Amino acid sequence: MPLYLTCASHRVITLPELLASRDARQVRQQTWLAQYGLPLISFTTLAPGPVKDSELTRRIFNHGLRALRERLATSAWEIRRQSCLGLTTGAEGLLAVEAPAPALKQAAIALEQQHPLGRLWDIDVLTPQGEILSRTALTLPARRCLLCDNDARICARERAHPLASLLSRMEVLLHEADHLHA
Repeated sequence: MPLYLTCASHRVITLPELLASRDARQVRQQTWLAQYGLPLISFTTLAPGPVKDSELTRRIFNHGLRALRERLATSAWEIRRQSCLGLTTGAEGLLAVEAPAPALKQAAIALEQQHPLGRLWDIDVLTPQGEILSRTALTLPARRCLLCDNDARICARERAHPLASLLSRMEVLLHEADHLHA
């Protein structure tokens, strides 16, 4: 059963819409940090191309949210509040968690590296003071491209691969994850 509605918009998103969505996410994060004073997990799905909200991205998001909840439960960390938004700019999850922020980031990185879909998730951890704990601050390498061994940011910026190839790879990864977690 999905963790939220699966009716996706399939709408092409413009750059101004994407930037406005990121600004709105930052406002939500700051509001939650002020309200709860706890580390915050901000979770999204990485989606190449102009359509950020599709059945594919929502299914990938649902897998990620389920994996996050399981990891938090295994660590006995309490989720004080959580919210999921199915936006045209992509699904977003926020979780205020009673746990040390560095440990949360390590758990998030482990999920991103070990889960079949982890490469498709963006799991940010913010300290109660609002600092984003980054991979580079933890001296971890940049994420690799879905299709080659290059830095994913470079391939994305240069549009090194056809969108259809990237989406096809995402479908393959989702199929593998569905069979592992069936």
